[in-house]
Amino acid sequence: MSRPSSAAFADSKPHYELLDGLRGVAALLVVFYHIFEGLSFAAGGTLITTINHGYLAVDFFFILSGFVIGYAYDDRLGKTMTLGNFFKRRLIRLHPMIVLGAVLGVVFYILQGCEQWDGTHVATSFIMLALLCAMFFIPAAPGACYDIRGNAEMFPLNGPSWSLFFEYIGNLLYALFIHRLSTRALAVLVTLTGIGLAWFTLFDVVGYGMIGVGWTLDGLNFFGGLLRMLFPFSLGMLLSRKFKPLKNVRGAFWICSVVLLALFCVPYIEGKHVITFNGLYEAVCIFVIFPCLVWLAASGKTTDRHSTLICKFSGDISYPLYAVHYPVMYLFYSWLIENKYYTLGEVWHVALVVYVGSILLAYAALKWYDEPVRKWLTKRFLPKKK
Repeated sequence: MSRPSSAAFADSKPHYELLDGLRGVAALLVVFYHIFEGLSFAAGGTLITTINHGYLAVDFFFILSGFVIGYAYDDRLGKTMTLGNFFKRRLIRLHPMIVLGAVLGVVFYILQGCEQWDGTHVATSFIMLALLCAMFFIPAAPGACYDIRGNAEMFPLNGPSWSLFFEYIGNLLYALFIHRLSTRALAVLVTLTGIGLAWFTLFDVVGYGMIGVGWTLDGLNFFGGLLRMLFPFSLGMLLSRKFKPLKNVRGAFWICSVVLLALFCVPYIEGKHVITFNGLYEAVCIFVIFPCLVWLAASGKTTDRHSTLICKFSGDISYPLYAVHYPVMYLFYSWLIENKYYTLGEVWHVALVVYVGSILLAYAALKWYDEPVRKWLTKRFLPKKK
């Protein structure tokens, strides 16, 4: 384990450094996935290639979050920590980047021309309403005036915020009742939510051909997104309670990173016989492989300076990168559509600039905004450690 960053709370427990590093690896792969998503979008909605299953990073994030939340707060919440302080800590940790992501969303939307994807011009008042709602984390209903991109995203200024919205719900449920559950009762919750998620996954309930639900309030997406969060989130908590580190684990970070890359690069699996084959693959990843990776990574530790620095850096930028990269992607997507570029070979140099630029933007946001703001908020709103 390692000590948390300088912006963390004074009484924060030591971090699982390999889990921090893996969160960063998953975030880096998400950015790569979204580049290929843009090429697919520009080509009229064709299958995403190369890093085909990168959307599963969200499910991996949820199980990581559940494990870390359970480890950090199970023995303190309701005992040495009040509900109010827990909520303050989570808001301080998460919300500054949500606000910045919304502001950047407006900036890049203006650069994009203040238009919906079909070319319809959007009034400034609707853009400001979308910004206000995003800052207070109010999702957009499909077709509402502040659905400013016209594709029914919950958060049209910064699409990936939908998963952070469900993260908030998970934190709320954890504080109000999940942390009170016995380990046996928690296992029941994991089983029930797992059955629901398996139904969505194996039978392609929404009809996307994948478990890519939750990003909109349309149809069964909200219910699917809730299950998509609740199962891995509660499973992560259960793992944290039952965790006993494996012995003699070496190279866990690199093993887990390669496995994640390999899993995300598996091509889309066509076919259906009672259940969808792609859904079966997703279920194996979420129900079996991801928990094993979390357990393995939590058991290991870095053994050299370079690995330690890599885990520290990737862990530090993981959340800022996830929170701020997509406004850049919107501009990239618009450019692809306007110029009718459909393959990476045509735009690899621009894609590289987008990828590296997103990392630099995330690091700048971390150092010049997120850490200073969190330190100020902590000093202002949380009691000092005795």
